[in-house]
Amino acid sequence: MEFGKGYWKTFDEGVEREWVITNGIGGYCGGTIINARARKHHAYLVASLHAPVERYAILNKTDEMLKIGDKEYSFATNQRPGGWNEEGQKYLQRFVYDELPHFVYQAEGTFVTKTLAFEWEKNTIAIGYDIMNGSKEAEFYITPFLTYRDHNVRVECAGLKFSEEFETKKTLKLVPKKNKKLAIKLYVSDGKYEKNDVKFDTDAVLQTEINTGGEAIVNSYTPYKIKVKLKPYEHKKVSLVCTIEKKFEKDAFKTIDESVKRIKAVKENSGLTDDFALSLVQAADQFIVRRESTGLKTIMAGYPWFTDWGRDTMIALQGLTLITKRFEDTRDILKSFAMYVKKGLVPNMFPDEGLDPLYNTADASMWYFYSVYKYLQYTGNDEDYEFIKNEIYPKLEEIIHFYSTKTDFSIYMDEDGLIHAGGGYDQVTWMDVRVGTWVVTPRHGKPVEINALWYNALKIMEMLSGMFGKVTEYGKTSKEYAEMAEKAKTSFVEKFWNSDKKCLYDVVDDEGNDDKIRCNQIYAVSLPYSILSEKKEKCVVETVINELYATYGLRTLNSDDPEYQPYYKGKLHDRDAAYHQGTAWAFPLGALVTAYVKVAGKSEDAKAYALHLIEPLKDHLRDGCIGSIAEIFDGNEPNESRGTYAQAWSVGEILRAYAEDILC
Repeated sequence: MEFGKGYWKTFDEGVEREWVITNGIGGYCGGTIINARARKHHAYLVASLHAPVERYAILNKTDEMLKIGDKEYSFATNQRPGGWNEEGQKYLQRFVYDELPHFVYQAEGTFVTKTLAFEWEKNTIAIGYDIMNGSKEAEFYITPFLTYRDHNVRVECAGLKFSEEFETKKTLKLVPKKNKKLAIKLYVSDGKYEKNDVKFDTDAVLQTEINTGGEAIVNSYTPYKIKVKLKPYEHKKVSLVCTIEKKFEKDAFKTIDESVKRIKAVKENSGLTDDFALSLVQAADQFIVRRESTGLKTIMAGYPWFTDWGRDTMIALQGLTLITKRFEDTRDILKSFAMYVKKGLVPNMFPDEGLDPLYNTADASMWYFYSVYKYLQYTGNDEDYEFIKNEIYPKLEEIIHFYSTKTDFSIYMDEDGLIHAGGGYDQVTWMDVRVGTWVVTPRHGKPVEINALWYNALKIMEMLSGMFGKVTEYGKTSKEYAEMAEKAKTSFVEKFWNSDKKCLYDVVDDEGNDDKIRCNQIYAVSLPYSILSEKKEKCVVETVINELYATYGLRTLNSDDPEYQPYYKGKLHDRDAAYHQGTAWAFPLGALVTAYVKVAGKSEDAKAYALHLIEPLKDHLRDGCIGSIAEIFDGNEPNESRGTYAQAWSVGEILRAYAEDILC
């Protein structure tokens, strides 16, 4: 994807589009297409100190300046207090995002191409400058903006204290006063370090943080600039590398080449050839990371601030690892979460280092069954069934046992065979916002998607038990699972069908059913084992399309509801009020595509219609975070992207539905 000056006619337009690359262990590098920072998470090196968590910004960015004779051409782009901007983007000719981000600058016939790449599974960012000088002698200056801060917070200049030394003329070593066990190294292949008059870049303004009420200022440590001399018509390549690793690759262009080869191999391995699908395969790769505590792979829920969440992982996994044929990664992820199953609950969230996993979710365990089912559907060899039997199936028996009796967070099977979940201040479904004692979307009782998933889990166990038998004290026979499934199905159809609105209740409860029209009901149609009649399935799909479809995703509440919130913006309290009360989410759109193609008979016309539902996301790949799909969008037009700029289940579910239901 290439972008020209028409995308940054003004500074404000230039900061609207972002990009991100990742290093496979939770670290990331990101910014805007004009190299200005707009959020505190924008940095060239956000290192993961304990993969994939404990993430710290190390290098905020670099700015460049070209001096030809007595003229200076500053490529710096920074927003300053009082509405003043450094507008170096006027020298930016193109921003290119293929496998990596590239900035192409030009002044007086001199061209500078700046490319960024990670050394894979290392906290090392490589910046390659490919300089083609014009007809005059010139000097090229690079200013690194160094820092040491939690990537979620601001640090004052007083907090940016380092001991420093030059290991060689080319390598600067900094040790943060706050972490003397860590050494930051800055290496340059050409040029000379020169002291800056001012050691700090202070109070750079972050527009996105202003918009969302966050920390809107960033400070950096800038003690040196690097001066590179250029002869007339000289073609010079300069490597700048920033790392916290003891050993690192010093040739930035070697790192760049290896990064490109690795990403191309990931795309080739998928077997897909469609451009949209391949873009999503590349995006999918960014979320699959190694977890240090298990030595196995896991999935980051979203960039820039989420870690690995159980619910998100089990929804995203099908698109991220199965469609892309990363079956070994799939096994790793299933094993990783199986290790932490507790009283039948898959962890909802792995927090930062030193904290116990959080288990406040009713659906992560249910989605786990779906992931196992899809894994076997995509693989299905004897060794794959052996893997599930030996490594995973005992945990599946445990989950069913605790759900059918009782586990934490008021999760239990009621007398009607359906699952009750939540109570008090608990928020155990994916619609989980709570502000103090304010539960924004209370769904206590029997949520529709939890029970559609429960029925599917029982049917999956009916199948697997017939193959494996009972392997733990928690196990049941295939016949017993079948009887439980049939009871749940009968109760589901009887209790969830809303005959007035011709769709499903969102939650059923002894105290009254919730008849709000929400997107959760689509899973009663999209999941592998049908729980409704064909006629009812069609009614659900029609309702969801007519009431909830919003270009890039599905609204969480229909727009006629008096509680509908059309825009997700402003301060945190206002955003929380809208998060599941009208905001559109991309990931349920995948389920709608699957459900529509299913009820329409999988015809070519059905696929063509489904393509219309999903096609706007092709354009979205050139908006927001380039090459990825955002977490959420406003419910009303123009459906602007919000939340995390790159979300695992958004990418995973759109890729899965596109490959399984449209391309097939």
